[in-house]
Amino acid sequence: MDILHSQILGEGKPLLVLHGYFGMSDNWKTLGNQFSEDFQVHLIDQRNHGRSFHTADFNYDLLAEDVYNYIQFHQLENVYLVGHSMGGKTAMLFASKYPALVEKLIVVDISPKAYDPHHNAILAGLNSIDFNIQKTRGKVDEQLSKYIPDFGVRQFLLKNVYWREKGVLDFRFNLQSLTENNPEVGRALPPKTTFLKPTLFLKGEKSGYIVPEEQMIINNHFPNNKVVTISNAGHWLHAENPKDFYTEVCNFLN
Repeated sequence: MDILHSQILGEGKPLLVLHGYFGMSDNWKTLGNQFSEDFQVHLIDQRNHGRSFHTADFNYDLLAEDVYNYIQFHQLENVYLVGHSMGGKTAMLFASKYPALVEKLIVVDISPKAYDPHHNAILAGLNSIDFNIQKTRGKVDEQLSKYIPDFGVRQFLLKNVYWREKGVLDFRFNLQSLTENNPEVGRALPPKTTFLKPTLFLKGEKSGYIVPEEQMIINNHFPNNKVVTISNAGHWLHAENPKDFYTEVCNFLN
């Protein structure tokens, strides 16, 4: 059985962090170090991302199962679970399937509803990269910019580019599987799934991922919820306003 790769920081009550689509545990390193002053932080790479294993299959049932196997392997209990975007969907499903293992849940800028696939430009850009031609990060960025004008998004994606061997670049994520399974990423939380323990939804003030009309669907799945808006931040609120993000998470957990 494959166990997800993670970075474990600090000591105390386990706080598990699940990154978003095309992300990895490294995206959370700065906040992870801060949280590690109070908790044992597990920055996890989900399957087909970061340094975790690659598989052709990719859906939320498998991602939730991976978290279950990880928790069993590390013999954790009563965890605090944080998930951003895709990781938030994984966290919601995991908490509703295995409520006994989760004490509190934090969902970052995603709601339980279905989202239409909307990463087409990113996937097209990534699939246009030929590492035999784009042999430097600069060249990769140049190629991506034809599809992805947003510099910040490109920087985020370029964190996944690494030297597989001398002179040969590659992506850490499993691009083929993520491309083929792209519709899975927007899937709704299954109907009738609930998690009754305290749940915090953090939304970015400038993000369109959690809107007031979704409060009812959030209440249906997570009756014990609170939604807090992080100011001056979009979808990557933990990176755009880490100070307020850190404060809200600590207030909720303590």
